[in-house]
Amino acid sequence: MTDRVLIIDFGSQVTQLIARRVRECGVYSEIVPFQSAGKAFREMQPKAVILSGGPASTTDVGSPRAPQEVFEAGIPVLGICYGQMTMVAQLGGEAEPADHREFGRAFVEIRKDSRIFDGVWNAGEQHQVWMSHGDRVISLAPGFEVFASSPNAPFAVSADEQRGFYSFMFHPEVIHTPDGARLLRNFVQKIAGCSGDWTMASFREDAVARIREQVGDGKVICGLSGGVDSAVAAVLIHEAIGDQLTCIFVDHGLLRMNEAEQVVTLFREHYNIPLVHVDASDTFISALEGESDPEAKRKTIGRLFVEVFEAEARKIGGAEFLAQGTLYPDVIESVSFTGGPSVTIKSHHNVGGLPERMNMKLVEPLRELFKDEVRLLGKELGLPEAFVGRHPFPGPGLAIRCPGGISREKLDILRKADAIYLDEIRKAGLYDAIWQAFAVLLPVQTVGVMGDGRTYEYVCALRAVTSTDGMTADFYHFDMDFLSKAATRIINEVKGINRVVYDVTSKPPGTIEWE
Repeated sequence: MTDRVLIIDFGSQVTQLIARRVRECGVYSEIVPFQSAGKAFREMQPKAVILSGGPASTTDVGSPRAPQEVFEAGIPVLGICYGQMTMVAQLGGEAEPADHREFGRAFVEIRKDSRIFDGVWNAGEQHQVWMSHGDRVISLAPGFEVFASSPNAPFAVSADEQRGFYSFMFHPEVIHTPDGARLLRNFVQKIAGCSGDWTMASFREDAVARIREQVGDGKVICGLSGGVDSAVAAVLIHEAIGDQLTCIFVDHGLLRMNEAEQVVTLFREHYNIPLVHVDASDTFISALEGESDPEAKRKTIGRLFVEVFEAEARKIGGAEFLAQGTLYPDVIESVSFTGGPSVTIKSHHNVGGLPERMNMKLVEPLRELFKDEVRLLGKELGLPEAFVGRHPFPGPGLAIRCPGGISREKLDILRKADAIYLDEIRKAGLYDAIWQAFAVLLPVQTVGVMGDGRTYEYVCALRAVTSTDGMTADFYHFDMDFLSKAATRIINEVKGINRVVYDVTSKPPGTIEWE
């Protein structure tokens, strides 16, 4: 990865989108919080730097700044929103709080042509962008000139083209700026000269070499969850070190229909990877029987997973490395109003606590990738499309899709209903258009009439959402004929359900999962 772009994070909620857009151009990018940006800049030696947005104001005492060396290195720099403000302030211009804050859709008028507009925008045109700012530029730094403006942002795009310094008041990384991705592509490829040759094939080759270097002749154990992340990590590590890797698959009895068999078949028969399959369903379900508190469910599942995994790892013996499917969003530090980094860490899904408890070193080959990139890597490694393309599935499994008390009977009913629902979605050709779809068995029973008899059975809720990253989501707008067909099948084929409803709540205000 010779060409790299460094993204300095000032606390924007959409900084990850900048990294994703740059990577979509075939250029590797990393995000670092502004507090550690100087060190990262010197170590990474990027070909370009992007300054993110953020909640602060450059007029505040102690507001964050980019390392001055970024502007002295002779490389292109792009400032976005707050990034524009700090660029202006640090290079001799001036910004101040605006009388009129601007949040949402706006239109910019292109004042003159620029290299960053090449093939996208032309002088004299108007284009839609997405604004989200409370400050404004009132005087440009020496060498800068205006290339686009809007009624509330007269310096919407300003640049010193001779030095390769560009700034946007709007956010090009969000989909609400329709041409934003193309503008970013111009910056990283045409202005910064990045080659755009970062691919999953090159990542695979580099990752295999790094795994071999880290592990040497040591033994590695990997916890499989049945999900895409741990599966891709395991296959990649096995390519690097072969039988030095042993996978442990703990079946907690909370998986979807036939899911355990699919995982075992994939790893033992297709890839011939050493696999320990532990059927611990009785242990988990007995401990969860009757439990209705969602947090208690999660804690019980997490505790038991660690105990079962640790016991199996002890039987294998001699392993000094633990592999996890940790992804980039799990390790990115985002900056808060107070300037302190906050870190999001998965606990159960990434076997949290195990490395310290077992005195093991971590192997995390996917920690530089986003979810969609992991899927691309899975395809590159030859994992079946049906596996890498599957919808996200929570670590606690069906336990949190069964609100109220857990029982074996209720799990069996839910498993059958969920399988029918997903089968109908696949038959309709809708599976890949939906981010996540699943059934929920509600702790509610209703009166029904089936044949000549009266029933008193459970209500099944169906959920389907569209999303790009799971942070926000909208319910999927099914045709009513589809819902009628799916509901009829579930009621006819699943004993214990006599009513089906569809959840039309978006996120926010709801969450994707029910618990």
